[in-house]
Amino acid sequence: MRMGLSPYYPTIMALLLALPTCSLSQDASASASASAFVCSRATFYGSPDCLGTPSGACGFGEFGRRINGGDVGGVAKLYKNGTGCGACYQVRCTQPQVCNPYGLTIVVTDYGEGDHTDFILSTSAYSKLALPNMALELMAYGVVDIEYRRVSCQYPGYNMMFKVHENSRYPDSLALVIWYQAGQYDITAVELWQEDCKEWRGMRRAYGAVWDMPNPPNAGAGLNLRFRVSGGVEGEKWVVLPNAIPTNWKAGAVYDSTIQLS
Repeated sequence: MRMGLSPYYPTIMALLLALPTCSLSQDASASASASAFVCSRATFYGSPDCLGTPSGACGFGEFGRRINGGDVGGVAKLYKNGTGCGACYQVRCTQPQVCNPYGLTIVVTDYGEGDHTDFILSTSAYSKLALPNMALELMAYGVVDIEYRRVSCQYPGYNMMFKVHENSRYPDSLALVIWYQAGQYDITAVELWQEDCKEWRGMRRAYGAVWDMPNPPNAGAGLNLRFRVSGGVEGEKWVVLPNAIPTNWKAGAVYDSTIQLS
């Protein structure tokens, strides 16, 4: 059966023509950092509740399942060895018969690659690409042409937070996961202050958004932490957080940084 055009087709086409056009790029990670849209394809994965997966490659766990209302996705080129974890993208479908012209914002929580796709979206996110009452028709496509661009993550009411990964073992091994990373920044390094040596010690990116260190510092009222961000108008910069993690930290605990990137 051939699908008829939506009665909103003329209006949708006018809106699409008025929006910025996308560009074809060999380096999707570079193009997405600009304001122009990049052409690609997207598909979706299933889950019992249509949200994200707690086992995503970024290491967010349950947080990665429900962040942004479950509108999340896995990426391949944009994963960037884990630096892309937590980034936000506006994704919109280019099938005007079934898709709305605005799309939605998704958060990267996983690694995933498919049939020439840059995004494997949660069912919740994929369905929101559709026009009202057209989600099932869009799902039937399986894979759709899209365009996307990097946008600022917004978390009103939340500061950036550090979760002590469950695999940490006090006091011998510390692993941290960064939550609620706002703006369009990439976190490229995390370090802890070693008081007795008077120097910063680098944490290792274990995978995704998980940073770890054996024999972490254990002195003072708390662990002084700093992280390097890139992507802002100022270029790369270090953000220093005194006493960011309590000295007697606990595996599974979440600590408020009291700051947010903007």
